[in-house]
Amino acid sequence: MAREDLTRLTGTVDGPNCDDDDCPNVYRTASGSFVVQGNMSDAFRPPAGEALVEIPEAVLKEAVRVLGW
Repeated sequence: MAREDLTRLTGTVDGPNCDDDDCPNVYRTASGSFVVQGNMSDAFRPPAGEALVEIPEAVLKEAVRVLGW
């Protein structure tokens, strides 16, 4: 799946300048699931095929606002 196939929900309000796509973001897929982009976390070791990322609370709040939840 390419980034162009995702709907970007964050990175436009009250956040850092994210024009170069190198900051935490939340994306929605065509099937309704979510993809998150953030800093790698080593809080624990996830199962094979999974990864942990950290994203700021403000990014999640922005995604919820965009979705109207």
